[in-house]
Amino acid sequence: MSATDHDADRDAAAESNSDADDAASPTSIAELPPSAKLVYKVLEYEGAMTQEEIAAESRLCARTVRYALGKLEDAECIASRVCLEDARQSKYRIAE
Repeated sequence: MSATDHDADRDAAAESNSDADDAASPTSIAELPPSAKLVYKVLEYEGAMTQEEIAAESRLCARTVRYALGKLEDAECIASRVCLEDARQSKYRIAE
C-alpha cells in the first residue's frame, strides 16, 4: 500500500464519518421523536409556553417534555427566553 492509497482511505473514512454526523443531527420535524413532534404542535397551536404549561397541555410527563424540548432546540426548531413572570422558568416558542 502506497502513501497515496493510505491518504485516499483516510479521506474516504472522513467522508463517511461526516455523513454519519449529518444523519445523527435531525434537520426537520419529520426526523424527530414523536414526543418532540407533539410538543412542536402544542407550541404551534398555543403559542409561547413554559415547560410546565406544555406538560399540562400535551399530557406528557415533565421528563418527556424536557427531552422533547432539548431535541427541538438541538434541531433549531424552537427558541427559548426567560419567562418575565418567573425568571426561574423559560418560555418556548417556534423559531422563526
